[in-house]
This record gives sequence, structure tokens and C-alpha cells, in this order.
Amino acid sequence: MRAMQLNAIAKMESSPLQLVERDVPTPGAGEVRLRVHCCGICRTDLHVIEGELPQHTLPIIPGHQVVGNVDEVGEGCGRFKPGDRVGVAWLRHTCGECALCTRGQENLCESSRFTGYHADGGFAEYCLVPEEFAYAIPDGFRDEDAAPLLCAGIIGYHALRRCSLPDGGKLALYGFGSSAHIVFQIAKHRGATIYVVTRGEEHVQLARDMGAAWAGTTTDGMPEKADSAIIFAPAGELVPPALESLEKGGTLALAGIYMSDIPSMNYERHIFYERDIHSVTSNTREDGVGLLKVAAEIPIRPKVTGYPLKEANRALQDLKRDRINGSGVLKVG
Repeated sequence: MRAMQLNAIAKMESSPLQLVERDVPTPGAGEVRLRVHCCGICRTDLHVIEGELPQHTLPIIPGHQVVGNVDEVGEGCGRFKPGDRVGVAWLRHTCGECALCTRGQENLCESSRFTGYHADGGFAEYCLVPEEFAYAIPDGFRDEDAAPLLCAGIIGYHALRRCSLPDGGKLALYGFGSSAHIVFQIAKHRGATIYVVTRGEEHVQLARDMGAAWAGTTTDGMPEKADSAIIFAPAGELVPPALESLEKGGTLALAGIYMSDIPSMNYERHIFYERDIHSVTSNTREDGVGLLKVAAEIPIRPKVTGYPLKEANRALQDLKRDRINGSGVLKVG
């Protein structure tokens, strides 16, 4: 099979992914194999490739927003059969037995393993996944529309829960990439007033076109304080101004798997009046099921830019430079 493989940690500008031929993997007990149709690209892929996350398995095939059809199942599988359309997300294993797993916080399990990081992902023609960590893709979504839901969507959905947005409340989004533009659609559907702070006039214009009450490149000019906020950009320097722009009792969620250092803050200006900061760590399978259900009901339609598999380096370079408006997706087969 063809795959884009990472052999060594490197900056994205050096085009570190190599097009290689690999053996088609054989599913083990409890695993299903997908014939991959497409795979979304994500800033987490950048963090893996550039070493901002601790180095794990190398060589590795990145990609964790995978959509395809099951073409073979391993021993003991019963949820899916060949021909079923399924998705693969970031979370691919937890122990299922620790206190965190048993109280619904499997995203914090010490034994967590992740797609495209600990095991090969979807930048390839075939991909394996434990059956219990695969998702049935609802009808009505094209493959390329479903792919961004499997990380950008799921993490955004989890972040929206973590930011405690009240019914009909005011939500501020910092960064307006793949995840934020999906969260926007959920929050708008729920009646929220949405403000967007994002660098790049194309992203500002997209937010306005989607119905943002206000959008700009800094918090200057935001018409009023928000009840809740989510920072999607991996930029710690956004935390103090985001907190200053919250109402008393407001909640800020930090949605990135990686963030640069947060500057020192003033207690009175930033934290006092019971403002909360909630980090976001991965997702649970419950988040994935919930997001896909909501996405089908609304329905959510991501804005997608497609790339062929062999151009994965260019796609990720465009992502790093904020050249993608919405979500980037590799079209594999």
C-alpha cells in the first residue's frame, strides 16, 4: 500500500513525510481494517511531526481523522462487517479498568494510546483500528465532510462542554481553523451569540460569512464580554486577554493538545470574580458518538480543502501557515 511516513522528527518546512510502499496490515483479534477513502489533517499532526509532543513510535504513519470502509475484520469482531463505513479518531486504546475509565474520564487514562502517534494512522491506503474505538459514520455525510468531525469536531464538542456555555449565551472563539468553524455551527444552532478573534483576514471573513456577531484580529473592538470562551490556537499569550474579555463567573476552555507558555497574570484582572480555566485533554468515545449525532441533526457541513495523499507535506505546510480556510483533507482512495 502507499503511505506517507514520518521517519524522523523535523520541521514541516523540510517536507519530512516520505511516500513509501508498505505491506497491507493484517487485523489482529478485535481489530478491523479500513480501506481508507480520506483523512483529515490536524495541528496535532504538526505537533507529532515537529516534536512538540514527546517522541513515540518511529517510523510512523500520521493521521487520525480517517474515513473508509471496513474490508477485513479480525477474530472476535462483531460490531462491524466488511462494507461498513467507519471512522477512526485520535483515541484508540484505554485500559477500561482504572478509576478514570470507570467514571467516564477515559480520555485521562494513563494507558491511553493514540492513532498516528503510538500506532499507524490514516495517511495511507489501509488502516487498522480496535473495533471498540471505531465510529459508525452517519448517512448524509460525504467522506470528506465526515473526516474533520473525527478530531476537529470531537475535540471542539468536548471543549464546548468544558467552557460551560449557558443557553443563549455569548461565546468567544480564539482561532478559527478546522475545530472552531465546526464548534461555531453547533453553538449557533443552540442560539449562542458568537465573537471570533483570529489572525488572517480570510479567517475573519469566513467567521463573518458564517454569521459571527463580531470578528476581528484582536479583542479590541469586541462589543461586550463573553460568558464563555475557547482558545483553539496553540498560543499561551492569548490566555490573559481571553480572561479579561470574560464576564464574571465565565469559563475559558483551552482546546489544544499543545500550547506555548502562558505569561504571568494579574489575579484581580484575570482570575478574580470566579473566572475558571478548564483544559481539554483528548476526548472520550462518548464525545465522539455525541458529536456525530449532533452533526447529523444540524447538519454540520465543514468547509473543506482537498489534497491528494502524495501532497501531505504541502497540505500540512499550508495548515502551519494558516493558508487553509476551514478543514484540510487528504483524498486517499
